[in-house]
Amino acid sequence: MRKLLVAGMMLGAVQGAQAADLPILRGALSDTYGPRVVNWEGFYIGGQASYGTADMNFVNSNQSLTKGLLNNVDVEQEYKISQWPLLGKSSQSNSGFGGFVGYNTQWEDTILGVELNYVHGKFSGSSTGTQGRSFFYPTDYFTTASLTQSAAMQISDYGSARLRAGYAMGSFLPYMFGGVALGQADIQRETRADLNYKYVGSQVPPLPDMGGSDVARSDLKSHFVFGYSAGLGIDMMLVQNLFLRAEWEYLRFTSPVDVSINTVRAGLGYKF
Repeated sequence: MRKLLVAGMMLGAVQGAQAADLPILRGALSDTYGPRVVNWEGFYIGGQASYGTADMNFVNSNQSLTKGLLNNVDVEQEYKISQWPLLGKSSQSNSGFGGFVGYNTQWEDTILGVELNYVHGKFSGSSTGTQGRSFFYPTDYFTTASLTQSAAMQISDYGSARLRAGYAMGSFLPYMFGGVALGQADIQRETRADLNYKYVGSQVPPLPDMGGSDVARSDLKSHFVFGYSAGLGIDMMLVQNLFLRAEWEYLRFTSPVDVSINTVRAGLGYKF
């Protein structure tokens, strides 16, 4: 009886040792079906398509131009007619295409990187306005002042230099970014001023009536505009080193015309 018990214990020990060598008990199942470990570190490059909306604010775009045109004119000094808000806002949606290149560094699941991003897409807008007022200035003159303003802007290329921060979740890399924005634009502005002075005093003989008009123009071709950008996105590794991207970016440019651009993008990239 004792011999049978000892033999059974030895047989159980051998079977236990063999079972311990099976992959399923050594964690191979979790290694095979667990979260995928992706190396995001290194240089990458890609292409993208975008769709967005540009909001252009022309309200104060001609103020400096008009002020220069009416320099030392009495009605400008007294009534600041260059500050009349004659122009409005414009909005346009359009598509574009471009590319990106960057570099990631990785600390476990934390990703930090730099990227250059470019889009070729055309946005355009324009605004016109006219206003006139009459007042007694200078003494003994009834003065009529009329301003006509127009402005137009076309953006054909824009991009950003960014700093990125993300958190790797297996094959997914959600990230946020911020940086400096740069664009290339054509900007046309024009102001026309018409001034008429009609004498209404009592001097005999009366003083002569006066009047005149003048025009100031500014035409900037391929003018660089600067600003900032910010946004969110996610990269998804499809196969080794090939990833898909979805992204939203906001860009703000400060120039004679203030411009805000919102775009959504889809891209395909390759990590070296």
